[in-house]
Amino acid sequence: MISVIIPVLNEADNVESFLRHLQPFRESGHELILVDGGSTDSTLSLAAPWVDRVLVSGAGRAQQMNAGAAAAEGNMLLFQHVDTILPDSAVCTLSSLGARSCWGRFDVCLSPGHWMFPVIAGLMNIRSRVTGIATGDQSIFVSRDLFDQVNGFPLQPLMEDIELSVRLKQKASPVCIKDKVLTSSRRWQNKGVWRTILLMWRFRLAYLLGIPAETLAASYYPGYELKSGTRVREVFPENLSDINTGDTLCKVQKEDG
Repeated sequence: MISVIIPVLNEADNVESFLRHLQPFRESGHELILVDGGSTDSTLSLAAPWVDRVLVSGAGRAQQMNAGAAAAEGNMLLFQHVDTILPDSAVCTLSSLGARSCWGRFDVCLSPGHWMFPVIAGLMNIRSRVTGIATGDQSIFVSRDLFDQVNGFPLQPLMEDIELSVRLKQKASPVCIKDKVLTSSRRWQNKGVWRTILLMWRFRLAYLLGIPAETLAASYYPGYELKSGTRVREVFPENLSDINTGDTLCKVQKEDG
């Protein structure tokens, strides 16, 4: 079984259309697990009919993805960002890996909007093949045994995907799937193409030089504070109506933590 793990936070505008495209996994006997990091909108109630399980955890993709992996029943884990669309061949491609002990990612293309986006995507794919490093935008997948061997995602606010790749590379070379995922170019559009490229490379270089991810996060997210240790709660359809507001969701988290 493939367990698709989806970390979300305040994605009410996009979550239903995103989850629709993942329904072939459920139709083929696989599972979808949505892990919310504390949404204050209607993300949970909108998402619930489209997934097999809904979890609430502490905020932060690493914490959310680890929580989803802990609850997953599959022998293959696929970590899927809500702004990335898988190719139609994804179910067949991942199923063909069977029970192999492996990990990998897809090639990527960016949603249209600037002449540089195909260039950026092409360079991302080349860089990933050369370095063996995958990013979350490339839909990272990993067999359960390898994920457990490296103790999952490191609990850090940035670069958790890069750090996971570094650790997995020590166990096996990545499977690089040529079929492309389509990921949103909104961060390039919102912050500017060249500014975003420079920012990403500056952060990546700083991380490789040993600057802690927490330090980088503090400069990227003003007011950042990493909150770990929050217990995970599963949300069932019968009590979804009780957690549609941010105030009530905070109460749920406090009760658990």
